[in-house]
Amino acid sequence: MRHVLKAAFWGGLILAICLLIANLPGQIAIDAGPWSVEARNSVALTVVVLGFLALYLLLRLIATVVGMSRFHSLWRGGRRRRAGELAVTRGLVALAAGEKADARREAARARALLGDTPQTLLLTAEAGRLSGRDDEAAAALRALAARKDAAFLGLRGLLAAAVARQDWVEAAALARQAEAAHPGAAWLRGERAQLAIRAGDWGEALSLAAHDRQRAALAAGAARTAASPDQAERLLRQALKAEPGFTPAVLDHARLLRAKGREKKALATLTDGWTRAPHPDIADLALEPVTDKVRRVQVGQSLTAGQKDHPETHLLLARLSLDAGMLAEARRHLDAALAGGLDQRRVWLLRAELEEEDRGGTEEGRTAQRDALRRAATANADPEWRCTECHAPQPAWRAACPVCLAPGSIRWGTASGHTEAVAALSHAG
Repeated sequence: MRHVLKAAFWGGLILAICLLIANLPGQIAIDAGPWSVEARNSVALTVVVLGFLALYLLLRLIATVVGMSRFHSLWRGGRRRRAGELAVTRGLVALAAGEKADARREAARARALLGDTPQTLLLTAEAGRLSGRDDEAAAALRALAARKDAAFLGLRGLLAAAVARQDWVEAAALARQAEAAHPGAAWLRGERAQLAIRAGDWGEALSLAAHDRQRAALAAGAARTAASPDQAERLLRQALKAEPGFTPAVLDHARLLRAKGREKKALATLTDGWTRAPHPDIADLALEPVTDKVRRVQVGQSLTAGQKDHPETHLLLARLSLDAGMLAEARRHLDAALAGGLDQRRVWLLRAELEEEDRGGTEEGRTAQRDALRRAATANADPEWRCTECHAPQPAWRAACPVCLAPGSIRWGTASGHTEAVAALSHAG
């Protein structure tokens, strides 16, 4: 009912306007050069209204045609996008199925339909990698890395490729770029640390260390490649602050002090190191400038004063006493080392040497010597530098394991896991 009333209203209004126009008095004249037009006002107004209506209808027709063209373009674009998305899906399925040719074909089709989007570029890179087209994969990854919205994806792919071909310099540079593109990624931090270790860049690895044990080892490693003695000393102090008594740092710090002519300070550093974690290399370095055998015993006693009852102390003093001809003292310390649980090959070999020196010419001495050698054959292995992660033995300490690359994992101990840290805490005097 409302629509009927509305139509009647507009119809009445138009009729009233038409009657008003028809009854308008007067006329209008238009002169334009040789032409002259005269008409009544009602006719002229009618012509104007009809002309306006014609123009309005023409503009509506043009708008409709343009709208249809745009709709057609949108329809075609939507169809193209749907076809491209279908190609991406098929390409992913082909990758999962290991169908190399299909994956590359669908990736090319997706790129042709959708352009270089992150999805099509990543699909192209993976399809190229799977097919052994490294140049094709690298080109797609570089294009991906050039995009602000997906740079990390491209850089990570390029990083993986650099690692695969063992280009550690390129890999480290890509890792830094990836860090800038996506700061704080936990995976990337670990990857950067591994790359720095592979490249021997201990300073970079130190900046990425996860805890004090790693920091101590990496700072000591960085000190060995430092540009100057002063820089090396600062790094060694950093290592000892992170892990007081860390044997490699103690040894290198003492050597540095000795090279500077600060012998007293070097000996104090070694003494503190032995007190925190007794180690044979500490004793060797402390005794290096001492040649008199009796004096070596005295220096050994002074060095080990903070760990008098430690088995390593007794073993050291037994060795020094034997060399100085103090056989009774050597036997006392050797018995104490064995009583302290140091049932190792080196202890029994020293026992055999002591028996030969003390009672070698007697039957009792020969029997004791043979017994010591038999015990040496079945005793626990001597301690050595060993990785606590992969358990690979090492001929010398390193800042990171060359086998598994774990930083700070090379520790002094036996295969059973008895490390220098445990030894420092046990049998403390």
